[in-house]
Parts: sequence; structure tokens; C-alpha cells
Amino acid sequence: MDMDAHTQPALTAFTQLAREEHMAHFAFSWQGMEPAPAASLSGAGATLPLHSVQGAAAARNSADAARNSADASYCPDPATYAPAVLATVPPTIAEAGAKRRQDAENIALYLIHILHKCAEAIEAGDYAVAAGKLSEARTMLATSVSTTTGIGRVASHFAAALAHRLFPASPHSSFTLDASPERAGELYRQFYDAGPYLKFAHFTANQAILEAFEGCDRVHVVDLAIKQGVQWTTLIQALSIRPGGPPSVRITGIGSAPAVDEAGLRLAELARAMNVPFSFQRFTDDSLDQLKPWMFQVLPGEAVAVNSICQLHRLLVDPDAASTSLPTPIDVVLGWIASMQPRVFTVVEQEADHNKPRLPTRFENAMFYYGSVLDSMEAMSASRGGVIGNGAGADAYVQREIFDIVCGEGSARTERHEPLACWCARLWRMGLTHVPLGPSAAYQAAKLVRMYSTAGFRVQEIGGCLSLMWHERPLFTASVWSAMPADGAAEERADKHKLKMSIGESSSGHLPDAGAQ
Repeated sequence: MDMDAHTQPALTAFTQLAREEHMAHFAFSWQGMEPAPAASLSGAGATLPLHSVQGAAAARNSADAARNSADASYCPDPATYAPAVLATVPPTIAEAGAKRRQDAENIALYLIHILHKCAEAIEAGDYAVAAGKLSEARTMLATSVSTTTGIGRVASHFAAALAHRLFPASPHSSFTLDASPERAGELYRQFYDAGPYLKFAHFTANQAILEAFEGCDRVHVVDLAIKQGVQWTTLIQALSIRPGGPPSVRITGIGSAPAVDEAGLRLAELARAMNVPFSFQRFTDDSLDQLKPWMFQVLPGEAVAVNSICQLHRLLVDPDAASTSLPTPIDVVLGWIASMQPRVFTVVEQEADHNKPRLPTRFENAMFYYGSVLDSMEAMSASRGGVIGNGAGADAYVQREIFDIVCGEGSARTERHEPLACWCARLWRMGLTHVPLGPSAAYQAAKLVRMYSTAGFRVQEIGGCLSLMWHERPLFTASVWSAMPADGAAEERADKHKLKMSIGESSSGHLPDAGAQ
């Protein structure tokens, strides 16, 4: 791989310092040669046996010696050095391919370094330096790094996000945000189809809700973001075959019109076909903190479940905003959820740490997290026999989140993902108690993910919570909560201690405060 005189020395020095630190976060599999060509080119017959070379050289000995004596300027006898030279044979094509991959990896590491320096310069307000670093990164992406797979694919998304932040009005921006609900819904559907990510979330939450509704005649699900309502088709089907007959089902969906109305119609038609008594109500106000418990019209004797799939992080705010005397949106919403005393409150969130005030910190965290997400999507496409890049909608779904994390500040930033430890601290503080996911939920989730196990996915149980893993990296974590019973303080303390031990607490030996930066 060709590099200019400026890049090569910097790359060599940087690689020595950064390899272990950065590559530990990436599980990328660099594309190797096909097995058959590699075997044929590196096996027997790929190089001449040394004894044959030596025999041929000896046969030329006398003629070469005469020529050497006749012309003192002629090179020494080839027989004296031919075996040594030919024994160090040129690299096989497989070895050359390995070297090219190593060079590509080194360049990719340097590219990550350059992008991080660009983020640091933006944070410092040094836009001239930031523009220079971005230009260098773009040159590498155009000439030295493939942007269709591996780290190059991740870097291209983050470079585009940095460019959008530096030059938001540029006509050459490679990203155009279509913020319409229709477009958002289409990208969501394509990401749903791309792998087990949202399927794991829906399936695990539904299993917990189904268990909580056991023996209940009237059930009410409040979905904080119903989208197309696809999550509830399997729940209605499961309730329809419940021994003793299905309960009366009510679903309250919160979302954007007309999608929320269309979801209600589809679910009503399904319930009618399944002979399940069903009613649907909806709210189109996206400001969850403006809702009040009485609006949901919970009926006496109704078993309530509240469901949040990747929504709570959107209610978080910057630390300076959280320090005011007014309650934050997340506290308001968790407050009215707790006041409804749900039997179960299902929470699924990205297992990431993107709610940092400093751009370089969240930029680095996001690059490592989305590096794993995109790597898993790439592996999924390859395992299906598809061509990398066909899942353009799923890729765009991920890119929108990256742009929000990199480009958004203050109230403009909504993708404020936090790890499980932070959510546990916050939910406990709001009076909710953790409900461990049972063996059935773990078994069913693992069974679902086994359909994708050849690509490297698995499910890991962490203190009664379930995480969808890509190799050793958790991507999404599901946890279940309920309103704390008045006499359950002792059980809650024991449960909290057990969960703390299971999730490893933190490096300081305790769970961090929710929203700690």
C-alpha cells in the first residue's frame, strides 16, 4: 500500500504506541485470501527445493570459475552465494497478503488517531487544526483505506460526522438528514431486519411481560415508543393461546402520527383474528415528560406493564441542565411510571457510554461501540451470502445515531446512551425495584440469538439482566423493574447488592451515580 513521505514516518511511530490500546476495542476480521489459492501458492511446489538449486549451481561451477579469472570485475562465483540467496525465498503470495493486511491495519489505526485529534481540536475551538486533520483523514480514506468494510467503514461515518459538524452548511456534505417520521420508521424497520438487535429487545421484554400477566384477566401495556407496533404481534399471539382463554388487552401507544394510528389498526385487526378482546389508545405528543399518569386511564384491577425500548436515554440532559432546581425530564417520566405501580417495567438500552459532555470522550466511546455494531452487521451480511453494503437502510440508521452523538450539543443531542450501572442507580433512586429475568427469559433469548450465532452473537446474563453480546462486547442490555412494594425494602437491599456484585460495580468499587460524567 503506497504512502507519501509524510505519512509513513508518522504512521510507523504511531503504530508502536497505539496498537494495543485501540485494537483491543475492535473485532474486525480483515479479509484474507481464499483458502484454495493460499494453499496452492504456499504449499509444496510453491518454491524450488534447495537441493535442486544447489545441484544446478554446482553444474555451472567450472565455467563460472574460468570467467571469474578472465574478468576480475565479474561478480564472485554464483555457486558460493546462490544457495544462501535462494534459501531466503521471496514471500509467498499468502505472506504478501498478510503483510498488506498488516499495513492496512496500521493505516487504519493511524486514521483513528487522526480523527480523534480532529475531535479534540473542535472541542478546543481550534478549527484550522481540525480542518487540517479532517483533510488528512479524508485523503487516507480516498487513497489508502477501503470504506466498504472494517475500520474504514466506521472511520468514514465518523469522518462524515466531523465534517458535518465543522461545515454544516457545506453543499458537499455527504449526509442529508431526512427527519420525517416516515423516513425514521423505514430506517427503523431496516435496522430491525438487519440482525438480532431489536428482535432481542422485543423478545426479552415480551417474555417478562407475559410472565407478569400470568393469571390476569385485564392487562394494559403502555409503550413509550410504539413505532410500527411490531413488538406486540407476538405478545397478542401468545396471550391468545393462554390456558383458560385470553385476557382483555389494552395497549397505549406513544408515537408520531400517522404511524401510531396505523400501528393501532394493525394490532386491532390481529387481535380480532385471534379472538382477543382488544382496545387501543394513543398519544402523539413526543414529549414524554408532558404526560401525566391520569391520562392513561388505568382501570381498577388492570395489570399494567410499561415498555421502553431504547427511549429513556433520550430524556437525559447535560449535567449543567440537571443541576437546576427543576426536575429533569428523565426524573419526571420515571416518577409518573413509578406512580402507576406497574407489575413490570421493561427497559432495553444500548450498552454504551455516550452521555459525556466532552466531545473527544464520547467520540472515542462511540467509535468503539459503533465499530462493534457495524462489524456485526458486516458479519451478518457475509453469513447470509450477501454483498457488504446492501443494508443501506440499516447503515443509515446507525449513521444517524453517530451524527447525533458527534454533531449535537445541549438539547439538540438525544442519543445519550449510558451503561447498565448508571441506569440501575437512577431507577433505584426513583423507587423502582429490580426484577431478575428468569431462566425462561434467558433460555428463550439465547434460543433466538442462536439463529445468528455463526456471526458471533450470544446472550450473557448479568445479575438478572440480559445482554446481547457481539463476541465480548455488550451491545444492548435488557432489565426488568417494578414499583417497589411498601414492605419490600429488605428484599430490595439484597437484590441491589446482588446486582452490584454481578455487574462488577465500577473501578472505584461502587455503582456510579446516574448521569455521572
